Amino acid sequence: MDEDQENRLFELADRILAVGRLIHASKEPAFSGQSWTPLESAVMRVVDREPGITAGAVAQATRLISSNTSRALRGLEAKGLVRREPDPADARRVRLYPTDLAAENLRVLRRIWSGLLDGVGDDPAAIDTTVALLRRIETELGGSSRATPPEAT
Repeated sequence: MDEDQENRLFELADRILAVGRLIHASKEPAFSGQSWTPLESAVMRVVDREPGITAGAVAQATRLISSNTSRALRGLEAKGLVRREPDPADARRVRLYPTDLAAENLRVLRRIWSGLLDGVGDDPAAIDTTVALLRRIETELGGSSRATPPEAT
């Protein structure tokens, strides 16, 4: 990779982090008295997208160690956002589901975040292209060892 490409990709990652932090912070006023850590948000996102997932699969999807996943799940459960149910096929396994409160929170977040970004990108094609790129980045980083930094040379 040449230096220009390295600089471009670094800038992309840096902007993703900055925008993610700003978007995460924008939800706090809507849920007075109830805040979530970035870890809890990452775990909740996976549970929302994959109801019935196991804690181990959440840890794998979020690339968190199991103790951090467990702590985040306990926090989400205490907040009434996640419920655990025994797996009907294997009572030793527990499945995770978002609660009705989580669904309502997701509806509120959809309104907040859509409103936050309204007017930032008015071209539907550009938005679709950006979403596709971010989805690809997420898939590539989540499903491979590429997220592990290369050794410094």
